[in-house]
Amino acid sequence: MPVRSILIFLIFITCINITRGQEINNLLSYKNINADSYFRLNYENDFFAATDEYYTQGIHLEMVSPAMHRFPLSKLLVHLNSGNTRYGIGIEHNGYTPSSIGSDTILHGDRPFAAALYLKTFQISIDATHKRRLSSALSTGVVGGAAGAKEMQISIHRALNNVTPHGWANQIHDDAIINYEVDFEQQLIGLGKSFSLLAEGMARLGTLSDKASVGVTLLMGYFDSPFGNEWATKNKFRIYAYEHPEFSFVGYDATLQGGLFNRSSPYTIGAGDLNRVVFQNRFGFVVVYQRFYLEYFQSVRSREFHEQKMHTYGGIQIAFGF
Repeated sequence: MPVRSILIFLIFITCINITRGQEINNLLSYKNINADSYFRLNYENDFFAATDEYYTQGIHLEMVSPAMHRFPLSKLLVHLNSGNTRYGIGIEHNGYTPSSIGSDTILHGDRPFAAALYLKTFQISIDATHKRRLSSALSTGVVGGAAGAKEMQISIHRALNNVTPHGWANQIHDDAIINYEVDFEQQLIGLGKSFSLLAEGMARLGTLSDKASVGVTLLMGYFDSPFGNEWATKNKFRIYAYEHPEFSFVGYDATLQGGLFNRSSPYTIGAGDLNRVVFQNRFGFVVVYQRFYLEYFQSVRSREFHEQKMHTYGGIQIAFGF
């Protein structure tokens, strides 16, 4: 797929509906794993930032393998015509709460309780010659009580002998998730295995989250190129840090505004109360040894609606190649 067509496609989506719903981005270069087959667990929680509010937990399990190109939904994804393409599927679960989980009544002006559960079919295509990456993903699932966040949070809090969550009866009601996303990255500066600066553009459209984003990724340390396929030689050790600031232009978020088709949710954030421009910065450390990958990160996000506070959370990522 030529670059001109990619840019036209991104602009086209953006113009339809300038567009966080889908939280865990496994597609960008700071999440790169230089292998065609691997298993990865991403876990995010505001516990890492000593809070229990807003985006409270995210879990993403994924499998990448050349065999995944036969998965039917993979046929709907765009990719570069040249270079290497990785194929994968994942299951993602996200949970959201207001700033207090101790009340059975609706906390007006606060975030609504919400949850999302979906299958994520994705491709990552890499053009090593021109130092560019094109990723695409199709997410299908459900937002609402059917996602099971109420039961999950209550079970976790009971196991930790923590306060029992209240208020889930007022969560966003069930609706369908169908979302399509395209990410494009271009390296601007590369200094061997020690420094890389990439520019990124993303467009997302669907029933869960509509938005467009622009950002940069800075990699520093000792790492394999995000445009290679050279991971997992014997006794290989890599350690590096990354920085990823990003501005998002938000059009719609079902976890705040309710589902696109089911408008019966007891409490939502109105369109006029959304902040249409949201800034997020993510900083992380990564260690790679042979076919094992470990990451820890912290992320800070500006207000998504007028009454919200700035939100901080963290997470870990563990991956194994095979």
